[in-house]
Formats: sequence, structure tokens, C-alpha cells
Amino acid sequence: MKNIVIQTTQLEKKYLTDTIETTALTGVDLQIAQSDFVAIMGPSGCGKSTLLNMLGLLDAPTAGNLYFLGENVTKAPERKRANLRRQNLGFIFQSFNLIDELTVQENIELPLFYQGVPKSEIKARVQEVMQRVGIAHRHAYFPQQLSGGQQQRVAIARAVVGKPRLILADEPTGNLDSQHGREVMLLLSELNAAGATIVMVTHSPADAEYAHRVINLFDGQVVTERMAPAVAAI
Repeated sequence: MKNIVIQTTQLEKKYLTDTIETTALTGVDLQIAQSDFVAIMGPSGCGKSTLLNMLGLLDAPTAGNLYFLGENVTKAPERKRANLRRQNLGFIFQSFNLIDELTVQENIELPLFYQGVPKSEIKARVQEVMQRVGIAHRHAYFPQQLSGGQQQRVAIARAVVGKPRLILADEPTGNLDSQHGREVMLLLSELNAAGATIVMVTHSPADAEYAHRVINLFDGQVVTERMAPAVAAI
């Protein structure tokens, strides 16, 4: 049986202001096992990004429980949550979030410095992951010298170089044309086939078909869940 990486029970998130209470998530039960590839879909404002922030330990739920690697981290202090993120999570964003003043190689190295990986290991790890995502020939380039697809490859390399237990992708093809978007999805599929656990928020039905499971949210609730065999490279 596969290990459970992350699990939620009756997860709820409410946002309070002086005059209004908004419910972003309610009653969300979710289980992500090792090597899963899960796509989360739904209309704008349905709670997709809120849920991804919960799973990424970037925000705390209002109610319910969140388990990471079997440990209840619902009320974990920020210092512990930050350490769990640093050691176990990789993030891929729609806007890439690369640092313009750093080269491709330097951007990819960053998570390893934060993890305290010995300098003697960093170069080999970065070289390996750059080859893996097909960006090694651009190692000395700066982000603004790259195409959108190449920038997203760098972002993916940065997300996986630390060997995270879970990769969280927020609209990873949202800023790409169809060709580069397909290349990125094929790369994510290859990483998943090699053992990476991935949770992806997407508006794209085509991107969702690369996942094993598709979860649909509406008004902060899970309304449907279906199996979706990952598409093969064509």
C-alpha cells in the first residue's frame, strides 16, 4: 500500500473582515498518496488556490485537520511549517517566480542552500536536474533571456532539485502557449512516472488528463472526483 503524503478531514477555511465572513473551503476530505498525480479543477473563486495553500502549509485552516506524512500539522507553529515546506515541498507557479538577477543555475541552487546541502553536493545535484529538464545548455542565462517555456523548466528544476515529497503546481501552463504548455505537462508526467507526487491546480481539461485523479471544486466543496489515466506522450 502506498504511503499517504497528505490528508485532510473536514477542512474548512473562512476569511473574516469587519463586516463579512467568506467561506472559501468547507468539509474537504482529501487523501494524496505517494506517486499520485492529482488535478484540482473548478471555476474561479471556488477555492482551488486556497486549498493548494493549505496543502502547501502556506496557510492554516479555520477548522478540520491537516496531516502531513501522518502527523497532524493543523495547528503547527509557523517555524515548524516553514521547516516542513523547506525540506519536503516543491512549488511551481504560473508566473515562474524566478529571480531576475540570478542565472538559471543560481535560481535552481537556492532551495539546496536553504536545506543546508553541502556545497560539494550542490553542483552535481543541479547539473543532474538541469539535464533532466533539458535546460543545462542555458545554465548561465538569466530568466529574461529565456522563453516562457524555458523559464517554466527552470522553475520545475528548482522545485524538484531538493527531492521534495510533494510538488504543488498552480496553473503551471497558464502563461504558456499550447506547444510550450504541452512540453511542460509532458515533463511533469515524466517526473510523476519517476516517482514524484504532484498536486496541480488547473483550468485546462487537457492538462488535467495528464493526472491520475481529477477533483472538481465548487463553492469550496468537492463535488466530483474521477479517475483519469495519464495521457501518453504522442
